[in-house]
Amino acid sequence: MCSLEKRGRVYVLSLTGDNEHRLNADLIAAVRSALAKVRAEYAAAPNGSALVTAAEGRFFSNGFDLAWANAAGSPSASLQRLSSLVALFKPVVADLMSLPMPTISAVNGHAAAAGFMLAISHDYTVMRGDRGFLYMSELDIGLPFPPYFMSLMRAKIADPRTLRDVTLRAAKITGAEAKATGIVDSVHAGADEALQAAMRMGEELAARNWDGGVYASIRMAAFPDVCRAVGLPAEDAEQKDKTIAAKL
Repeated sequence: MCSLEKRGRVYVLSLTGDNEHRLNADLIAAVRSALAKVRAEYAAAPNGSALVTAAEGRFFSNGFDLAWANAAGSPSASLQRLSSLVALFKPVVADLMSLPMPTISAVNGHAAAAGFMLAISHDYTVMRGDRGFLYMSELDIGLPFPPYFMSLMRAKIADPRTLRDVTLRAAKITGAEAKATGIVDSVHAGADEALQAAMRMGEELAARNWDGGVYASIRMAAFPDVCRAVGLPAEDAEQKDKTIAAKL
């Protein structure tokens, strides 16, 4: 369902297979396991590192596994299944927001709903320009946004008109549009080129050899609403003082 390897200084987490990479309990658990391994390896031997998340095939991720949810047998059971996926995915966002290194998503194709959220949970996003779009499908299928989705979108989609179009028009945003509105950092000719660009950025950022704990602390301070929404504890003044003292 996913693989993890390290290329030089860069960890590469890949959603494997030529499918829609629907986020079900198994895939979510596999992603969390990979992120836990990255965190543990960094803790054991802190050094300049970065994470790139990519996917094989035509999709980055088409969101939650709605077919599984809808097969529950009744509307209430389907809603319960969907709610379980919403709850399971929240810690993935928390893991990425607190990871002690720069993170980059390489969007190789469609990224919809929770798949879109997975992409923008990273510090940087690069995207292919020849196909694929970013799309929040909830309005079209009659579902409200989980509160942490809204917090993440408010944090990562700075232009209010773009946020309006993503949430209230269910707009399908192409790579060029995403770059123009600041949702993604760069657009590339194809999936391979996008991944190569993400790897270059990862190597450049890892080479800065920043303190991962400080990096994660600054990230969380930059996006406090997202962190609160996914249950990350706020760093108190005493913790910050200890971090500073350790550097003196």
